[in-house]
Amino acid sequence: MPSQPTKSGIVTDEASGERHIPESVRADGSTRKAIKIRPGYRPPEDIEVYKNPAAESFRTRGKGPPPGSEGLKDEPKPAASASANKNAKRREAARNKAQAAEAAGASAKAPEKAPEPVVEELDSEVEKAKKARNLKKKLRQVKSLQEKQEEGAALLPEQLAKVLKINELIRELDALGFDSEGEPKNKEADPTKDKTADD
Repeated sequence: MPSQPTKSGIVTDEASGERHIPESVRADGSTRKAIKIRPGYRPPEDIEVYKNPAAESFRTRGKGPPPGSEGLKDEPKPAASASANKNAKRREAARNKAQAAEAAGASAKAPEKAPEPVVEELDSEVEKAKKARNLKKKLRQVKSLQEKQEEGAALLPEQLAKVLKINELIRELDALGFDSEGEPKNKEADPTKDKTADD
C-alpha cells in the first residue's frame, strides 16, 4: 500500500520501500509514466526551510504586546509620587467643580457652594507666587547680564534684548505686589520688621 504523497508528489511503497512518482494524466489526455526516485534523494520541495527564531521574532515585532509585559499585568502599581498625588487632587477638584456647575445649570434655584471660591482664591495665590518667583529669577539674570555689560563684556543679541526688558519685568512684579528686588511690598510697611532691623 503506497503512503501519502509528499509536496513533490513522491510516494513510498511501504512493502518494498521504493519511492516513485506515480503515473498521471496530462492535460491533453496522454499518460505520464511513473518515475523511480533513487534512494536518499530529497527534492527541494520536500526540504523544510530553516526558520531562524531571531529573524522570526524580528519579522513579528510590533505585532502584539512588548516582550515580558504579560508578567507585569499581575504586579501591583507602584506608589504614586507626591506630584502625581497633587495632580490627582487637582483633577478631582476640577471634576467636582464641573459637576457642581452642571448641577447648578440643571437647577437654577440651587445656590452656589461657598468653598469653591476659596479653592479658586488659593489657586490664584499659588499661581501669583509662581509667576512672581519666575519674574524674580528673570530679574536676577537680567541684572547679572547688566553687570557683565558694565564690566565691558560683549553680549549676544538675545542677552541685549533681555537687558532692555528690565523695566517690563519690574512693572510685572509691581502689578503682582512685589518691589523691584522681588520682595513683597507689605513687608516694607511692616513695623515689626523695622524694629528687628534696628535691634
